[in-house]
Amino acid sequence: MTERLDGVIVATALPFAEDASAPAGLRVDYDRFAEHCRWVVDGGCRGVGPNGSLGEYSALTDEERRAVARTAVEAVGQDGIVVVGVHGPGWHQARRWAELAAEDGAHGVLCLPPTMYRANTGEVVRHFTEVASVGLPVMVYNNPIDTKVDLTPDLLAELAQIDNVVAVKEFSGDVRRVLEIREKAPDLTVVAGADDVVLESLLMGATGWFAGYPNVFPAESARLFALALDGKLEEARALYEPMVAAFRWDSRTEFVQAIKRSMDIVGRYGGPCRPPRGPLSESQLAQLEAEMHRAVEAR
Repeated sequence: MTERLDGVIVATALPFAEDASAPAGLRVDYDRFAEHCRWVVDGGCRGVGPNGSLGEYSALTDEERRAVARTAVEAVGQDGIVVVGVHGPGWHQARRWAELAAEDGAHGVLCLPPTMYRANTGEVVRHFTEVASVGLPVMVYNNPIDTKVDLTPDLLAELAQIDNVVAVKEFSGDVRRVLEIREKAPDLTVVAGADDVVLESLLMGATGWFAGYPNVFPAESARLFALALDGKLEEARALYEPMVAAFRWDSRTEFVQAIKRSMDIVGRYGGPCRPPRGPLSESQLAQLEAEMHRAVEAR
């Protein structure tokens, strides 16, 4: 497997439009979604990640979830890569979503450990073995905060032996792990998963960024990534520091709402979220707008 699933891949926000006949009164706006996928790729990002954290996949029907992935593949075409989120409660569901992603032309998949269940080591290995058996490159997703399953560097070394497992989205927030993963699983692409430690992760050797705030700042994010990989620390810091307060929302409970609201602030359509996600509070909105003002002014 030669595809490393590196570069800046945007966990694409999903636009909804009001429609009384749709679930929770909101239908997926596929035309807006396709335009957004094109916008982030045209802005310099390598690709998109539909049905990831920002895809609100758990709020979608099965039909919507597949249509979102297909829309991304068609929108990006030959100009970028599409890494589809195939998360599921068990390996049989996740593998089926991977099979559909392969049928629909995805370049790779992003996969959490079993969701809604604190799996043990053997179950985690089986889960990713089954998903990888489909044949697409797999980026395993370490998010111990939400899943309560920690893909430690030792476990990642074991997972890296599975054919087609090529990358890890590292979202523990501990940048010390980047070097340890590189030591114990040297063939695994380390992908920064949290926007507010992306520069630190890239400087320690990560070569990918599966990202939230490039939905808002695609060109700036692509430039930050390039500067970091080129070792141009002073220029990278000058770009990163005014934005990092906004980037911290990517690691908070309300990250989806915050990123969509940030898109609204810069003139893009973010729009509402489907339940269970509700609106930001007045104090959260005030804080976000102040932090976004600083980021926008620094551009």
